[in-house]
Amino acid sequence: MAENIKKEIIHANGFDIRIFTTDFENEYLSLTDIAKYKSNDPNDVIKNWMRGRETLEFLGLWEKLHNSDFKPVEFDGFKSEAGLHAFTMSPTKWIEGVNAIGIVSKAGRYGGTYAHSDIALEFASWVSAEFKLYIMKDYQRLKKDENSRLSLNWNLNREIAKLNYKIHTDAIKENLIPPELTMEQISYKYANEADLLNVALFGETAKQWREKNPEIKGNIRDEANLNQLLVLANMESYNSILIEQGKLMSERLVLLRNLAVKQMSTLSSACLEDIKRLPGGDKID
Repeated sequence: MAENIKKEIIHANGFDIRIFTTDFENEYLSLTDIAKYKSNDPNDVIKNWMRGRETLEFLGLWEKLHNSDFKPVEFDGFKSEAGLHAFTMSPTKWIEGVNAIGIVSKAGRYGGTYAHSDIALEFASWVSAEFKLYIMKDYQRLKKDENSRLSLNWNLNREIAKLNYKIHTDAIKENLIPPELTMEQISYKYANEADLLNVALFGETAKQWREKNPEIKGNIRDEANLNQLLVLANMESYNSILIEQGKLMSERLVLLRNLAVKQMSTLSSACLEDIKRLPGGDKID
């Protein structure tokens, strides 16, 4: 597995439990830290848990559901031996034996055995039901904080886009809409200009997006990511300037598309550079 690019720590009844993620979706909790609640020799605790038949069946099912490279034949061999007095199991033996991805071993200062949150919480139940509740409480607090930060960033960029949209529509009113147009025609002109930006940034009109996504509530801009919303705000300001300069819609579409491509590329590169500055991020290509 790739080096971690994001680390967190949760606090459970006086114990620190490390978390890392490589994709900001699947999170891995330290089994080593959880096991310390039960013993000063966490490796033995983990091995004792893994040698149980019920544990192996759970781990095998998780891999079948999430891992296309899982080795079922090798797993059946382990399962047939589980429960025997001489049977032993370790994270390394499991990972190498069935090509597992749900449990990983990491070396170095922050090393130890980590497991996907689904598996880690199952392990915590085996260690102590009470301790699992402490883990879940702070883990939920962490997820709530992350969601609040994401929501704040998204709403901030949405509001910036709305503000720029007002500037944008004012420019349309002052430069593109002759007095003799009807209200219906004015609304159509606004829709045209909005879709000009949609096509430049998203590659399709609002109507085309709705036809492709009938099950989704809201509109094409509600589904935009943070980078797209930021670029959209810049495009609205830029389009206002182009309108005042008397540029034709066909000319503006090309210029806006070039701006969108350039800024999206710049933002993507900036995000990658931010990731590389995180611990372990220098390993990201």
